Amino acid sequence: MSGKLIRWGIASAGKISEDFVIALSTLPASDHKVVAVAARAQDRAQEFAKKHEIPTAYGSYEELAKSKDVDVVYIGVLNPQHYEVSLLMLNHGKHVLCEKPLAMNKKQVEGILAAAKANKRFFMEAVWSRFLPSYQHVRQLIQTGALGEIKEVVVNFGFPLASVERLQKRELGGGVVYDLGIYTIQVAQWAFQEAPQKIVSSGTTNAEGIDDDVSATLTYSGGRTARMRVCSKEKLDNLAVIKGTKGQVTLVDFWTPNKLIDIDGKEKEWLPPKGKHTTNYGNSEAMRYEAEAVRQSILAGEVENKTVSYADSLLFAQIEDTIRKQIGVLNKFDEE
Repeated sequence: MSGKLIRWGIASAGKISEDFVIALSTLPASDHKVVAVAARAQDRAQEFAKKHEIPTAYGSYEELAKSKDVDVVYIGVLNPQHYEVSLLMLNHGKHVLCEKPLAMNKKQVEGILAAAKANKRFFMEAVWSRFLPSYQHVRQLIQTGALGEIKEVVVNFGFPLASVERLQKRELGGGVVYDLGIYTIQVAQWAFQEAPQKIVSSGTTNAEGIDDDVSATLTYSGGRTARMRVCSKEKLDNLAVIKGTKGQVTLVDFWTPNKLIDIDGKEKEWLPPKGKHTTNYGNSEAMRYEAEAVRQSILAGEVENKTVSYADSLLFAQIEDTIRKQIGVLNKFDEE
């Protein structure tokens, strides 16, 4: 690292990695530079590097881990590979930002965090939503007492995703609890800031036995609740409503909300700048906020960021595990 600049390596040349690189392109080049990309196939890495003007392309994650030019690695591989690739990067002394859901269960999360601590490296699960200006605004409303005591969160997240293979297949780490549930769980935790005391969930599974429609109620101290539904069969309203004793706030497209309906009933909007290329997924430019938070943490010598702390990631995984167990969706990683 020289001065303020941090040098990124990208692990995987998939769609989400591409969106992250596009998001980085909206930030000052003096602060963030992508110096390398790695994929399991050299030609895919090269193609990605050419499109995004990245100087180095590697045909393996090991080569990226060993690179002397990389400060921090963004991990955008498939869910079941998060654990091994995170360990690989941390054990080679890299700081890491790993896509969510962080791992396949709490045990794997514990293993990743142990490696981060042992290597004294910065590590964070990429719960990007929390860094958006809208989420920061909600946090302020809660902390200043403007909403009063938080009593209820109602959040729905659904899209027709039957054709998205990685969501439907067991070996690809599929299921709505992993891919969509992480979002509804983290927004409930953002509001309540304490572990739920009770979780009751029910759901349906596809032909492969993978969860495709799940409802859960999380109960917190004083009988306060978060009610959530995640579904890959149909589009839901995709709102998160946070209700307090003094008023409520609604996050619109809550997983990446540029817009919210404030406590006064008025809309507030924040729009991220556009990058050089069009993103694969909607509003991915907003990943810029988490990227800048990672840079600030690394420059400050921190090993975790308070917005998505180690404790947060452990709790997210524990809640995901509980819901999966209740609906009967386990996988080989749970047996290890």
